Amino acid sequence: MNRLPPVVTLRPSTLADADVIAGWGSDDAFCRAADWTVGLPPDRLLAFHRRLVTDPPTGLLRLSVVHEVQVVGYVDLYGTDPGRRQLGFLIGPRERWGRGFGLAAAQAGVRHGFDVLGLDEIWAEALDANRASVRILEKIGMIETGRGDDGHHLGRPTFHRQFCLTRPVGLAHTPVWASNSAT
Repeated sequence: MNRLPPVVTLRPSTLADADVIAGWGSDDAFCRAADWTVGLPPDRLLAFHRRLVTDPPTGLLRLSVVHEVQVVGYVDLYGTDPGRRQLGFLIGPRERWGRGFGLAAAQAGVRHGFDVLGLDEIWAEALDANRASVRILEKIGMIETGRGDDGHHLGRPTFHRQFCLTRPVGLAHTPVWASNSAT
């Protein structure tokens, strides 16, 4: 049976959200899976995530993913091209993985990119060994466009798979990325 992903909303990240996200760094297994540095002191993690809110790098739009008033992740739409951005998403803590939040976040991120930012194209990369992320990109209708750089996931050599989705025009049905969550 296919279950619907949980309903999530996106909103601009706050300093309080940065505190929540930084807290996920206390879990070494989470850090390894998310490709975060393991063992960073909590004050360094907090300073890093707060800086992303107060002084983000050029081109980074970070939105908090909220479910029933709790921050459950973030979505990044990154890039300086006015019509094209890279989608990234992360759900935390690890206990929330496998419950549909990643799919809901990716759907909401794509909808925000197309409907709010007016993008023409959204692209993403996922490590081939990170099967959950690859499945999410496929489920939201992204088309694989090529192979990216080599990388590592959980200590195993792998490579990035690249995906793309263009703004739909005149669809007769609701695209997968447009259903089940609010922006």
